[in-house]
Amino acid sequence: MAKTFVIANQKGGVGKTTTSVNLAAALAKLGRRTLLVDLDPQGNATMGSGIDKRALEHSVYELLIGQCALAEAVRPAGTGGYDVLPANRELAGAEVELVGLERRETRLRDALAEAEDRYDFVLIDCPPSLSLLTLNGFCAANGVIIPMQCEYYALEGLSDLVNTIRKVHANFNTRLQVIGLLRVMFDPRMTLSQQVSAQLEQHFGDKVFGTIIPRNVRLAEAPSYGMPGVEFDPGSKGAKAYIAFAGELIERLDRIAAGAAAVRTPAAPRAASPAAPSADTTAAASAIPARAPAGAPAGAPAAASAPAAVPAGVPTPADIDAQAAPNPRPQTREQAFPQPKNPDPQQ
Repeated sequence: MAKTFVIANQKGGVGKTTTSVNLAAALAKLGRRTLLVDLDPQGNATMGSGIDKRALEHSVYELLIGQCALAEAVRPAGTGGYDVLPANRELAGAEVELVGLERRETRLRDALAEAEDRYDFVLIDCPPSLSLLTLNGFCAANGVIIPMQCEYYALEGLSDLVNTIRKVHANFNTRLQVIGLLRVMFDPRMTLSQQVSAQLEQHFGDKVFGTIIPRNVRLAEAPSYGMPGVEFDPGSKGAKAYIAFAGELIERLDRIAAGAAAVRTPAAPRAASPAAPSADTTAAASAIPARAPAGAPAGAPAAASAPAAVPAGVPTPADIDAQAAPNPRPQTREQAFPQPKNPDPQQ
């Protein structure tokens, strides 16, 4: 059964598409059958995968409004060994057309049912705004991967995203959970980046992926050639980081699955005895904030001992665990996500 993840952040320009494309290619390199779904009308993930968005016979737009089947719309990426459900500017019109359709929030989930046995991973690249397209992505997914730059304002925007995830979990998709936060565009030469990175580790603990994606010229150049960075220059630091992240993601999912299995079949009780520190505990204890971030070059300065404070209102690890959210009576989309009333144009 495919594992479906949204790559999401309501803040623009934080590397969502770069992460989506390169993670898809990295998972394919590790032998996982992967489908990348482009839900952004800009079609950047489509173009970055080597597919001309101006010459599409079918796209995710036709799929959402019921004019084609999944198999008709899916295209192989130009390089990388993964498949793409492409998008173009026509997708912007789906916002209006979906409003009048039944099950408008779950159209993508229904369409992707065909992919359950065909792929190991389905990655959804969402637009930065909270729209009906984004809601379809959240309703189709098992989890959310949040790419974040190590900047102060990136922390402030996280609370809005977590609030959205909690609402979707409570009203539309009880499977949805935050898988982890991924630090991207990291520059070890900047003290602020090191401070925010250390603060993320302190505040969110194991919700933060250990892999850090560095700011890398080759990753930035790759889309202009219609290729993922991991294919454009496999030896670059950015490409190696995304390969490492794909491996870490697979390991994390295995641990989550093992933990769920342990809950379903608890071990027999035994007499209490002094427990030796586990490997995870030892690793956590050694993660001292003053160390240089993972992926930083040798000799890079350690993060400052007193990193900038987390802004007020930033969620805690318990907050970003959507499964801990209350599950009230299901609401309609309008109740869950109220829209401001349009002013009377005659006034």
